[in-house]
Amino acid sequence: MDTRVPSYTTASMRVFDVALGEMLWSRRSVFLALVVGGPVVVALVMRLVALIHAPAFRIDGVGVAGPVAFGLMIWYLYLRFIVPILGVFYGTSLIADEVDDKTITYLFVRPIPRGAVLLGKYLAYLACTVLIVLPSVLLVYFLIVPIGGGSIAATFPDLLKDLGLLALGLCVYGALFAFIGAQLRRPLLFGLFFAFGWEVVTLSLPGYLKRFTVAYYLQTLVPHAMPQDSAVSFLQAWFAESLPAPVAIGALLAMLAGFLLLAVRAVERREYVLEQ
Repeated sequence: MDTRVPSYTTASMRVFDVALGEMLWSRRSVFLALVVGGPVVVALVMRLVALIHAPAFRIDGVGVAGPVAFGLMIWYLYLRFIVPILGVFYGTSLIADEVDDKTITYLFVRPIPRGAVLLGKYLAYLACTVLIVLPSVLLVYFLIVPIGGGSIAATFPDLLKDLGLLALGLCVYGALFAFIGAQLRRPLLFGLFFAFGWEVVTLSLPGYLKRFTVAYYLQTLVPHAMPQDSAVSFLQAWFAESLPAPVAIGALLAMLAGFLLLAVRAVERREYVLEQ
């Protein structure tokens, strides 16, 4: 019998193969697929309303063109809700679920590096969430953008930026919450507080606290302009800071690498005590 310990890459891919199937068919994925399907339903309704020659969407009584409506959905539904919630629910569960189900012992007694367990499950999270989110964005794009004479050809480069930005957001949020899940005993509540408490409040305040959020760097890269007549856009314009795109991308990549490394180290060094 070959008892050699596989390499980090081999071990991670073995865990990835098993974890991806479990994630795709889990109850959590069914629920989150319904959440991601929400924007598709909204887009379908807007398209049907537009087909009967009625304004599908208005701001202060003025009809909004399809590309603008699509940009609003990227801002409010995907970046501010769907991407963080996917990161919270999946990222915090990578190790926490194994602890709660008392199956983590079986993973760690196998002849593979402990950090490879988290890395493989993290890669499965990325594959699973990308398979859920990006098709949703594509459906919303093709349903909404043609409304009001919007051009798919003219806005397609922005769509590619959106897809890359959402994928990067899933990577960073997943790494952050994977670290929280590996380090804390009740990570879900802390993750929800960070994503929908800390980030929401600090983004509306002046000063440097917003630099300790993921959303601050992501919103810098969004290719769509915010609506100029909303209270949110007024606050953002008042407290706006010019941040070059390379700086924002560099900060996000540094967060991704840093939190993923911290998560792997936490799994390798922490002793997980199972509750009776």
